[in-house]
Amino acid sequence: MFDKQQRKLKRSAKLISVLSKYGFKDMIARMGKKPEESIAQSDEIISKGTVYERIRLVLEELGPTFVKLGQTFSNREDLLPPELIQELQKLQDRVEVVEMNVEEILENEFNIIPKEHFSEIITKPLATASIAQVYKATLISGEEVILKIKKPDVLSVIEDDLLLIKDLVKLISTYSEIGAKLNLKQAILTFEKSLLEEVSLVNERNNIQQFALNFKNNKETYVPKVYDEFSNNNILCMEFIDGIKVTDKAELLKHNIDPVVVSEVGLRLFVSQILDYGFFHADPHAGNILVKRDGRVVFIDFGAVGKIQPNDKEILESLIVAFVAKNSHKIVRYLKKMAVSYEIPDERRFENDVDEVLNFVHSTSLKDIDPNIIINKMKDVLKDNRLYMPDYFYLLFKGIGLIEGVGRTINPDLDIVKSLHPYTKKILSNKISPKKLLKTGIEKIMTFTDNVDEIPKELRSVLQKLDDNSFTISSEIKNIDKTNQLIKSSIINLILAMILGANIIATAIVFVSESGPRIGEMSLVAVLGFLFSVLLVIILLLRITRK
Repeated sequence: MFDKQQRKLKRSAKLISVLSKYGFKDMIARMGKKPEESIAQSDEIISKGTVYERIRLVLEELGPTFVKLGQTFSNREDLLPPELIQELQKLQDRVEVVEMNVEEILENEFNIIPKEHFSEIITKPLATASIAQVYKATLISGEEVILKIKKPDVLSVIEDDLLLIKDLVKLISTYSEIGAKLNLKQAILTFEKSLLEEVSLVNERNNIQQFALNFKNNKETYVPKVYDEFSNNNILCMEFIDGIKVTDKAELLKHNIDPVVVSEVGLRLFVSQILDYGFFHADPHAGNILVKRDGRVVFIDFGAVGKIQPNDKEILESLIVAFVAKNSHKIVRYLKKMAVSYEIPDERRFENDVDEVLNFVHSTSLKDIDPNIIINKMKDVLKDNRLYMPDYFYLLFKGIGLIEGVGRTINPDLDIVKSLHPYTKKILSNKISPKKLLKTGIEKIMTFTDNVDEIPKELRSVLQKLDDNSFTISSEIKNIDKTNQLIKSSIINLILAMILGANIIATAIVFVSESGPRIGEMSLVAVLGFLFSVLLVIILLLRITRK
């Protein structure tokens, strides 16, 4: 506990020093520190440039956690002003190579003699990042692997930085009028969860294995093998992929691989990750996508992934169908369903804004415009109409922009909307399939049953008073005969509707079964059930439209 406080104090001193250096002494004062206490008091104060430029410089100097914070918020136009967003998008990691004794680390982590398992370990890092360094090695069996090794003490540094970030958010929310209106606390909690997951190499291993399971029968992609015996929370051992960088058009052509096909496959795979599994690569930039010599596309670096809950995935599917169909009314409806919260000032203006985006998309050839324009227009609509979307939604925006940009590099005519059409048909087909109708019907019946069971005690009390003849209502109702007739008619209509629903479910069950008499390939009972449903629909329509 004492050591943790010492580390926090050390990082606090660094934070105060950097803030002072870039001219944020007012903020230091609000933190309860005197300017004289600043370690950087004698340093030259950098006050040139806008406040947003200086914020970016502060984040870069404070190191990896703060840089990742800025990069994460660089696509949150709903929270931050455009000028700051532009600066955050310029953030670059300043990564230093750390000296590591790989053999010694392997020996300590797995209690093994490395030379008995590895025929070669290249001591120079193949790649280095803020969290880990990557080394190439060869197993005794001859298989080439990479060893992703977490940097020493990186977790403790991140934990200390997260505490400081939370203190800063509290400060901004308390002393800034704009900060008080923003839900920064929730955004930081989400960032914390995402960053800690990225630091966990066990989490990355699980992500790779989940991807392998999802795409085990897909012949267009390949997922690297993980070696569990040499993997834990500090080390990840996985198959080395000797692939071609996805944007290296010349190298692809040299190996008789069509770049146009690669671009379409890459986009199709990413859309499949989202719509088929709700589990997608959150950072599909060119450096994280390789192409094997046989043309299969390989995604690497699974530290950050997006996850969509089943209910949200269904709403997202409906949203895509409405987008392709150019139905702004339904888009508005599904965006509201998907939103964490919203405070729409003007519903009509919101729908008009969505309509403008649709008209822009469908009236312009996508090969002539930057797709990021569309994404930014949609972000502006959400911001202007005060819709606060779940975090995966912004990861989707980022991922689509990245994968589309990668595809455009090797195929300028790539059309993302066109690639959605097959999924639109698939979604519509699934929605009207007997299996889906049966599932939906059962869910609605269960919901109805649950609602009946959850009748509030107050209502039960009212019903009890009615049963005891101790509940009285004094009122005058005009046209009582017509009212009674209307109630009676409504009850009959309700009963008919319930019979219709039950018949549809029963017909769907019979339809998918193979038992009973048949007419050709159709079940006779299912045909009769369908005709009975049509008859009930006609009766209901006649009753409802009758004067």
